[in-house]
Amino acid sequence: MIPKRILHDLADVAENYDKSGVHAELEAVRLEGKIQGASGTPYENGVYKIDITITPKYPFEPPKMKFITKIWHPNISSQTGAIGLDVLKDHQWSPALTIQQALLSLQGLMESPEPDDPQDAEVAKQYKTDREGFNRKAKLWNETYASEGKDAAIDYVCAMGFDRQSALKALEDNNWDPQAAANSLLDGI
Repeated sequence: MIPKRILHDLADVAENYDKSGVHAELEAVRLEGKIQGASGTPYENGVYKIDITITPKYPFEPPKMKFITKIWHPNISSQTGAIGLDVLKDHQWSPALTIQQALLSLQGLMESPEPDDPQDAEVAKQYKTDREGFNRKAKLWNETYASEGKDAAIDYVCAMGFDRQSALKALEDNNWDPQAAANSLLDGI
């Protein structure tokens, strides 16, 4: 899970602490998970990236997870990707749970939102009062942000040094052509 090089470097630092006076320790491990949207939901065919931070206290405390991919869902912040899921809270987490089970729980939450315990009040309100409008917007966000082909295009433009929001806007303005988007961003410099 942790690259051997990092473990070797940490051992070096620890071994030479008395001579060098420098110290380093591993605080957390970052992973990236992916969840496929379930068929029959507005998230169908979407692939959602999840940022997972595992602290040294894992498995005795839950991994910290948030959505990287934007999603329109009552239990996930449309702004920050923060997740409202009981199993990811300290008092509900069990050391017997695994990363896979946590991701499967998130996938289940995507299929069965809980609008009465929202993370995003605006989305929850729409879910409860205008389900058709909610489904349209969730599907639009799914098509805009959760398409793997689009992720690859965004990554391509970001690899040229542009931030994700600028890359996304340029891609949308250029019919999802990565080269045209990059050229339009470069022309603006």
